[in-house]
Amino acid sequence: MNGKTDQRSEPRLRVNLRQLEVFVATARGGSTRAAADRIARSQSAASTALADLEASLGAALFDRVGRRLVLNENGRAMLPRAASLLDQASELQHLFSGEHATPLRVAASLTIGEVLLPELVAKWKLAHPASPVQLIIGNTSEVIEAVVGFDVDVGFIEGPQTHPDLIVRPWLSDQMVIVAAPGHPLAQVRGSVGVRQLREAPWALREHGSGTREAADRWLTEHLGELKVEFELGSPEAIKRLVAAGTALGCLSRHAVAQALAQGLLVELRTRLPPAVRRLAMVLHRDKRLGRGTENFVRHCAAVQGAAKAAR
Repeated sequence: MNGKTDQRSEPRLRVNLRQLEVFVATARGGSTRAAADRIARSQSAASTALADLEASLGAALFDRVGRRLVLNENGRAMLPRAASLLDQASELQHLFSGEHATPLRVAASLTIGEVLLPELVAKWKLAHPASPVQLIIGNTSEVIEAVVGFDVDVGFIEGPQTHPDLIVRPWLSDQMVIVAAPGHPLAQVRGSVGVRQLREAPWALREHGSGTREAADRWLTEHLGELKVEFELGSPEAIKRLVAAGTALGCLSRHAVAQALAQGLLVELRTRLPPAVRRLAMVLHRDKRLGRGTENFVRHCAAVQGAAKAAR
């Protein structure tokens, strides 16, 4: 041995983090222009970095479909690994800052995101004051898309929808309830409201694609048949306000209407229908390594699940 390092035993890395950053941003945005906007670089720099990455790997990562770049088989295999490496690099960057400060990226369906998560996020933030929180709120389909596309690290959904790339973890129990304004004619019925009365009443329901709409359709259609759905709205809050005006009946999560019921703005109708219980769930990408902060948040939310079980 002459004391020199055997260069053959240490192959030179041909891929750098900047290239991976452009690759992931392109996968999420569908073009190098969108990628450049996401990561604050010029489009020419993003295009060059992506071309250099594909040249270094000796493989194309996207199919060019018109002006869009669509992940091919190679790109789909690489995306979860690239996203995880970028997350680890972000953790490494903050390792010596005295505090873990990587963002918490969460997506949640409207009922969960507007009613259940704000308090949980606020309590988690107290233990991680330097970590910014990014909470995306949409319907269940949009939440699943965000987790599958690595736009967020964990999602919370209401419906039974899933995806082969996701791990679904049951979380909290929920119940669907039928609500009306206190002055609605069916709110004046003594005893239980009949099936025919429910079938003939106008309804306000969530839009298709939401977990609440799926649960309402399964429950109500099975027992009432076709309904007079005269309003489709994109949020529980809008439905509550419309129903409170006396225009229609609503079917929402008990979590979503609990405060309005307590305040007397809405009333729960008694019916002969069997209870409609469903499970809320957390969804994670099966190929993505969670960062330390996200793991802590998942455990934080799981502890709420344990507390809810203990209280029953």
